[in-house]
Amino acid sequence: MITLLILIITFLLLMLAIIWGHFFRSNHSIQDHNNEIRDQTNIQLYQEHKAEIEKDFKRDAIDEENYQYLITELDKSFLQDMAASEKEAAKLLPAANKNMSWLWPAFITLFILAFSITLYQKQGASAKLSNNSPSMQAENNSSMESSAAEDTSLLDQIKAIKKALEKTPKDSSLWYSLGQTSISAGDFSGAAKAFNEVIKIEGKKPELLGAKAQAVYYGNGQKINTKIQSLIDEALTLDPLDPSTNVLLGMDHFIHQRYQKAIHHWQIIVDSGRENVNLEALNGAINEARNRLAATLNTPSNNTATAAQNSTTDANTNSPKLTLHISLSKEFQQALAQGDDKTVFVYAIPADGRRMPLAAMKIKISDLPTTIELTNAQAMSPRFNLSSAKTVHVFATVSQQGTPGIKSGDFKAELKNVAVSTTKTLELEINQLVP
Repeated sequence: MITLLILIITFLLLMLAIIWGHFFRSNHSIQDHNNEIRDQTNIQLYQEHKAEIEKDFKRDAIDEENYQYLITELDKSFLQDMAASEKEAAKLLPAANKNMSWLWPAFITLFILAFSITLYQKQGASAKLSNNSPSMQAENNSSMESSAAEDTSLLDQIKAIKKALEKTPKDSSLWYSLGQTSISAGDFSGAAKAFNEVIKIEGKKPELLGAKAQAVYYGNGQKINTKIQSLIDEALTLDPLDPSTNVLLGMDHFIHQRYQKAIHHWQIIVDSGRENVNLEALNGAINEARNRLAATLNTPSNNTATAAQNSTTDANTNSPKLTLHISLSKEFQQALAQGDDKTVFVYAIPADGRRMPLAAMKIKISDLPTTIELTNAQAMSPRFNLSSAKTVHVFATVSQQGTPGIKSGDFKAELKNVAVSTTKTLELEINQLVP
């Protein structure tokens, strides 16, 4: 019977929306159309008169003084015409509202309500629902009202954004808002299309590619396919620390109970120090993943799985591991000792020309000199790690702006064509100033 109740409520909302929507549209559409035509006419006449004045001025038919005077007078006349149109519209609005009486939609509304209540009572749902406790009824009613109100609010927001886009179709911020709101409303296909429009306007930026990847991911039942992975790889190539992409990867790992990898991607965002990031939510997610990881490892029923995992880890001891001893040249020690403790980005990229890091770490100047290890665990994507390449270029960059990448004014060290199979410790001394 709960299903019947929901169907009746849905039917009521749909019918009332149709009835009253038609009523308001009928009363206002004609007047709105007339106002629009009047405004367009005023604008067209203004443009024509202005063109004539400018044409006369270019032909030297009028001098500069008369030209400025005529333009000023034309502007005043245009503003007066627009103001007069608004006053006229305000006078006509009450008359327009009288075009159709509100009595007939009110009568139909009462009839629909009475019919629905009668149908519901005949089905016996009232008696069955009365067996529930008053608190349970209140909770159910509150939940349904909250859900309906939220859905209605999201749909209203989407309609408002689309209406605004009709006037400014190149507004990337509106398209982005449409994408985010569509995700909240569960319209993942519409969200992906909206993010496509943003990318067309703004270009391929990591945060936009990550947002689109999220929309396609949800639309694909929270499963990463080739298309989604391609978006992820492209976003991380542009920015390995992109929050939206790392959130997505962390979420996918969490859903599939790969808690350590989920923690890794979420911690990347926390450590990046990016603005407009909900650190409280991320730290809560990281703590939850840690709790679940601990519970998984300590559960007796998972001893076999844990042993198998340890066995797999032992079998993979031959996976690539680059040991790096990172230091700062004496020449730059004094210069970099002043001011804030700057960030050092250490990463390895394929030697074949691809730019996406196969492994990356972030340390501080105060940590130097230090020895670190780059392994598959520091990969930005499961598909692209040290095992996927034979040779790499290794970089250590002191970032002046605190962001990844090599920019003018940064300090760097680099080693070219390093075999990932090497077992010796590699010396990486930061001794170059980026011009």
